[in-house]
Amino acid sequence: MAIFYFIVFILGLSVGSFLNSVIYRLKSGDSFLFKRSYCPRCKHALTWQDLIPLLNFIILGGKCRYCHQRISFQYPAVELATGILFVSVFLHTFNSFQIDNTAMTMLLGFYYSAAICFLIIIFVYDLKHFIIPDKIIYPAILASGIWYLASGIFFNLYTKYEILNAVFSGLGAAAFFLAIILISRGKWMGLGDPKLAFFMGFFLGFPNILVALFFAFFIGAIIGIGLIVFKKKALKSEVPFGPFLVTGTLIAFFWGETIISRYLNLFL
Repeated sequence: MAIFYFIVFILGLSVGSFLNSVIYRLKSGDSFLFKRSYCPRCKHALTWQDLIPLLNFIILGGKCRYCHQRISFQYPAVELATGILFVSVFLHTFNSFQIDNTAMTMLLGFYYSAAICFLIIIFVYDLKHFIIPDKIIYPAILASGIWYLASGIFFNLYTKYEILNAVFSGLGAAAFFLAIILISRGKWMGLGDPKLAFFMGFFLGFPNILVALFFAFFIGAIIGIGLIVFKKKALKSEVPFGPFLVTGTLIAFFWGETIISRYLNLFL
């Protein structure tokens, strides 16, 4: 199994490199499928040895091979995070889900990994540009919908109750954020947040969506207060909420059931 997880880690690094390209080209408008990778500073086309994830950054000392300008730390960070998350997803899937069919467990792991990819893009892009791109969130929702229908109908992986649970969890989370937007007249939240909330509910289901929302607001409040205390932000400054929602989603995905179980035990 060690070899399997090593392969998954390398796959994650490679996918992370692709996610960096998607994040950059979403802003520039370039195609991330049909155009060669290039240095964002000097625009020099990159060859295969320039595209070795993580290792190339270390070998070149964090600089472009051609213009010798600094490469953003975002690139190795996203690659490493994706590799670690891929391994964590498959460990979690094999350890937490009682599925006798190994092939189905693998398929489930790949679905979760794909969902994590969407979340990584949203995390970084919203952090940099203060917007959750429709070009990412809509395909994420569509991919989850296709997954639930296909795996539920053809593989009996989900019951009708579980599928409805996911749908209504998404709708409930989205409605919650829409209510905040209406109450604040758009001052507290952007329209991207309800869309992301719908995907979160669709991905996590109930009650894990409650864990995700709790930690998103809790962590967001702590960091927001910290930024104000250290005078990095003013009280009315705009802070992207997408990264907190993504963080809450990951916490709920990996530890949601444990958190809920321990919380309920306090009252039993």
